[in-house]
Amino acid sequence: MSKSAITTESLSLIHPDRYRNEGYPHDAWTRMRREEPVSWCEQVDGIPFWAITKHADITTISKRPEQFVSGERLFISHEAERKDDDIPPTLIQLDPPKHGIYRQLVSKRFTPRYLQRMSRDIEQIAKEIIDGMASEGGEGECDFVEEVAATLPIAVIAWMMGVPREDWKLIFDWTNRTIGANDPDFQYDGKTADVVGREAIVEIFKYFNDLVAEKKKNPADDLVSIFANLEVDGEPIPHMDIMAWCLIIVVAGNETTRNATSGGLLTFIEHQDELRKLQRDLSLMPSAVEEVVRWVTPLIHFARTATEDFELRDKLIRAGDAVALFYPSANRDEEVFDDPFTFRVDRNPNPHLGFGIGEHFCLGAHVARLELEVAFRHLLPRIEEIELAGPVDRLRSGLVGGVKHLPIRYKLRPAV
Repeated sequence: MSKSAITTESLSLIHPDRYRNEGYPHDAWTRMRREEPVSWCEQVDGIPFWAITKHADITTISKRPEQFVSGERLFISHEAERKDDDIPPTLIQLDPPKHGIYRQLVSKRFTPRYLQRMSRDIEQIAKEIIDGMASEGGEGECDFVEEVAATLPIAVIAWMMGVPREDWKLIFDWTNRTIGANDPDFQYDGKTADVVGREAIVEIFKYFNDLVAEKKKNPADDLVSIFANLEVDGEPIPHMDIMAWCLIIVVAGNETTRNATSGGLLTFIEHQDELRKLQRDLSLMPSAVEEVVRWVTPLIHFARTATEDFELRDKLIRAGDAVALFYPSANRDEEVFDDPFTFRVDRNPNPHLGFGIGEHFCLGAHVARLELEVAFRHLLPRIEEIELAGPVDRLRSGLVGGVKHLPIRYKLRPAV
């Protein structure tokens, strides 16, 4: 069970330029699933890692949080690693037992039953956004990311957290610079990606430090009020852990849903037969949302680090080795999905890993599903004509498969 030679192609699996210029490397992942699903990748500057491309193997690793920990590193970089010891770990970086304890503290706020309480507000937000697209007679052009895909999750997350409406645009800027720090569009004054990302996080902390202080004095029915008053075994959680909660909700709660929404509309533009099928039968909306998440898979990879030697297929992952879990590859696995490279709004079953699996299954999965369903339910039935109005501009990132700009030209029917 030895580490094998890796082709030049696989060396760029986590390089942000590849994703900006070419999108997802599904051809490479398909060959890796077939020929070497557990592949050892050595980089010029970044650390070496095991590329995990099969659905079953990602599931196996994800369900062993003690053997494959998250705290050592969240993702694999194409550059030399730098430790940010002064930035507290967020929920997705915590390992057992702390992860389970902290997750349980707020999990009730993310259940379908609780979200029903806010569904009317989300419906109203979505309706206002879609109506804005039709404000000039139902025909027009827009950047769908700025007009819709970014606006809805920002509004929902900010509303859930208790952020005043006049500050909602701050969240858009913070998340762009945190997730897109490697992208030239979000860099400024000649600053490096590390500096850009760090400064955005510091701004998030400064803002929520003041908001947390306010919510401790005057708590309301929102997430920041909950975070501000969390206790474990009768003791308040550390202040920096509260900041970490605010950070992960702001960033993860916005970015993935934004990119699933924009990627989803792009998919419907490219598969208009499936769009028409959904328009004819809106009862398919829940399965269509799941298929969008599978097809788009906004998160490219997360990393884990082995705590002990572990045999996977014919390879021996050594203690201390890093592994990269490539979720988009798992969601095209031929052993799991029938005709995986066909987009079908009525796909069932659909055991995709778009929200992860195991210990770190996405806490906000139900929120994301609700946002996607509401956005598509208000928009897709009204589409009479739609096409791209320019090139798709993708995010330069090896972590998030983002779309920065999606110019569209459309004709909408009146709302029913």
